[in-house]
Amino acid sequence: MAEPASGNGDSRRSKRRKRSRRSNPDGTMTLIEHIYEFRRRLGFALLAVVIGGIFGFIWFSTKLGPIPSLGDIMKAPYCAIPADRRLNGAAGCQLLQTVPFEAFMIQIKVGVAAGAVVLSPAWLYQLWAFIAPGLYSKERRYALTFVGFASVLFAAGAVLAYILFPHALQLLMGFGQGEFITALTADKYISFMLSLLVIFGISFELPLLVVMLNRVGVVKYRQLKKWRRGIVFALFVFAAFATPGSDPFSMLGLAGALTVLFEIAVQMARFHDRKLDQAREDEGWDKLADDEAAPFDYTPSTIDDEPSTPTASGGRASTDDVT
Repeated sequence: MAEPASGNGDSRRSKRRKRSRRSNPDGTMTLIEHIYEFRRRLGFALLAVVIGGIFGFIWFSTKLGPIPSLGDIMKAPYCAIPADRRLNGAAGCQLLQTVPFEAFMIQIKVGVAAGAVVLSPAWLYQLWAFIAPGLYSKERRYALTFVGFASVLFAAGAVLAYILFPHALQLLMGFGQGEFITALTADKYISFMLSLLVIFGISFELPLLVVMLNRVGVVKYRQLKKWRRGIVFALFVFAAFATPGSDPFSMLGLAGALTVLFEIAVQMARFHDRKLDQAREDEGWDKLADDEAAPFDYTPSTIDDEPSTPTASGGRASTDDVT
């Protein structure tokens, strides 16, 4: 009876060793083991989303100390409309429910979205833990940096959308003041707000995409400089179509922010290309004849070794410096 228990214990220890970066740094597994590992990481990620959804569902109608409830945060732009422009505005600030269980489903939708954001480090870590063993150590550092900046940029875009939303809503609701009164249904109002937050958040990833393409050598600073005017014009066109309400506040806010972020990305590309050009000049790469082989080191390296090339002075330089 003791032997099966010992066998199961050895099997569990073997699985833990295969998941450990210290004992298995290159993530060597069979196809079935990779599938099991993916299922395990996906299960933990979904568990984090479920826990976050429960937290968001409770937060929707509950204040967390000085932090207002999630429902009050979502309702704030609507409540900023003058009371005489809202349906039963003198009695308070409430959204309209037109079908049974609409409020319950909205609370679930908003709670899951907020919980996924709050617990994003947990499920993002599961994704990272699955792909990290197959990356070089330098690639892991780059990936962590880009993921961190992507999270910050998405949050910044969502915050900007929330700040602009009340002004856009008041402008849109301001037409026909003598003939119409605002009675927004909860489902359409929440869907409109969430779509605006997501669009702004995703749009703010543009500079990160430009920087990544420049780092891998797909686009150069001289190309971005040549295309700058056309890209800025395209950003304004994109903002006009991407903003759900098509109001000038949201459109100009998104287009202006994207233009500033794009210019920052262009200057980062300029600095990166200048650094590479200086490195190439110092190593003499540009002085090689067309029929002369580049002095690369073709010796295979281990998974954690940095790919490198010999320099003209006999040292070693990363291949990232000559791409």
